[in-house]
Amino acid sequence: MEQRVATQGSTGGASERLRVVVTRKLPEPVEQRLAELFDVSLNEADEPMTREALAAAMRDADVLIPTVTDRIDQALLAQAGGRLRLIASYGAGFDHIDVATARSRGVLVTNTPGVLAEDAADITMALILAAPRRLADGMRMMDEGAWGGWSPTHLLGQRVGGKRLGILGMGAVGQAVARRAVAFGLQVHYHDRLRLPEAREAELGVRYWDSFDQMLARMDILSIHCPHTPATYHLLSARRLKLMKPTAYLVNTARGEVVDEKALIRMLAKGDLAGAALDVFEHGPDVDPELKALKNVMLLPHMASATIEGRIEMGEKVILNIKTFADGHRPPDQVVPSML
Repeated sequence: MEQRVATQGSTGGASERLRVVVTRKLPEPVEQRLAELFDVSLNEADEPMTREALAAAMRDADVLIPTVTDRIDQALLAQAGGRLRLIASYGAGFDHIDVATARSRGVLVTNTPGVLAEDAADITMALILAAPRRLADGMRMMDEGAWGGWSPTHLLGQRVGGKRLGILGMGAVGQAVARRAVAFGLQVHYHDRLRLPEAREAELGVRYWDSFDQMLARMDILSIHCPHTPATYHLLSARRLKLMKPTAYLVNTARGEVVDEKALIRMLAKGDLAGAALDVFEHGPDVDPELKALKNVMLLPHMASATIEGRIEMGEKVILNIKTFADGHRPPDQVVPSML
């Protein structure tokens, strides 16, 4: 598909400015600021760039601003040429970029952490409440005109207060979810490769489990908040999913690849798991038809971080990273090997 880009920038001195290519449409204030500062090409069509278009952009740009829809792997980086010096990713995740190969070619990689935790936690908490209370079933019934009036046994769900919530990954988002969950009367437990200080645990009101398997077997709801890395791929394997109680719910607003989706579908279809609420999927927008057909699943289109404020703050971080790099300093959000 042909890509349409709009080149902007003031006249005079433009040749001295960094050449920046943006792969998707960003909020207007972000694009305006980029145009003021750099010689920038914008994707007005807001369609994902083909690999050919990405390769051409990487040969043309000093800085590439990709998003999670752009898979920048070793083969693509090999086509970049010598001009590209910075990949300033618009997003907190960086599993779509082969960071090691980029660094070996002298290309720095940055991301935009720390601005979406509260937004993601809001949607996560909404799903934690919605799944056990069968909100998706109720909405479906209203859409289909199938509601015949109230009855004592109509759409019975599970009470949320007093239930055990397990959080996998107690970073910024996990902690923001914990604060909300405690306010709703949930007992909050967590597993992470790094334990929080005891004072922070006490402040949040959470309990740490060293064994993920042991925690998993005892939770009523599991909420996933870890990144996708080689170590976390299918961390929720078929074996681990079977450890969950048949009355339990799975909530995922992190990365779809963390869950063995086929195994999850089989369990949900058999009733071996009460339900799931998912904002992310193993194969991105190509959602498995079997998953969409299930009645005990609530699906969202990767919208956990979708707020105007959050998207603009992400853009501000991208700009700060580029400006710092252009000034000859280390970008504040550089992705380093210890993060991989």
